[in-house]
Amino acid sequence: MQFSVSAILLYSIAVAALLIYLPFLVVGYARAKVGYDMAAPRAMFDKLPAYAQRATWAHQNSFETFMVFASAALMAYVTGVKSEWAGIAALAFCLARLFYSIFYIVNFPIGRSLMFGIGSLSTLTLFVLSLLSVNS
Repeated sequence: MQFSVSAILLYSIAVAALLIYLPFLVVGYARAKVGYDMAAPRAMFDKLPAYAQRATWAHQNSFETFMVFASAALMAYVTGVKSEWAGIAALAFCLARLFYSIFYIVNFPIGRSLMFGIGSLSTLTLFVLSLLSVNS
C-alpha cells in the first residue's frame, strides 16, 4: 500500500501526537510503583526513580517539538507539497521522536541529541519545502 505525500503528512501529525504520551506511560508505571498521590501528582517528581524523571522530561519536550512539527507538516499540506522528501521528513520526524524518548529514558545522551537533531532537521525540511512550493 502506497500513501500520498499529503496522507503521510497528516498521518505523521497524528502519530507525533500519540508519541507525546509514550514517555508518560513510563511515568505512570513509576508513579504506580512509588504510590500515586492524587492530591499532589507533580510533587511526586522527586520521589520518582531517575528513569521516570527522564521520561517526564522527554514527555515535556515532546509537547514542545510537536507544535513546531505540526505547523511545518500542515504548512506542507496546505501548500500542496508533493515532494517525496516531505514524506521522508515527516516519517523521519516520527521515528526520531520515538527513539528520542527511548534514548532519553535509558539515559543515552548522544543518541537522544542525535534524534533531536534529526527531528529538528526534518521539521526544517518541511518548512523549506513549503516555502519553495508556495513561491514556485
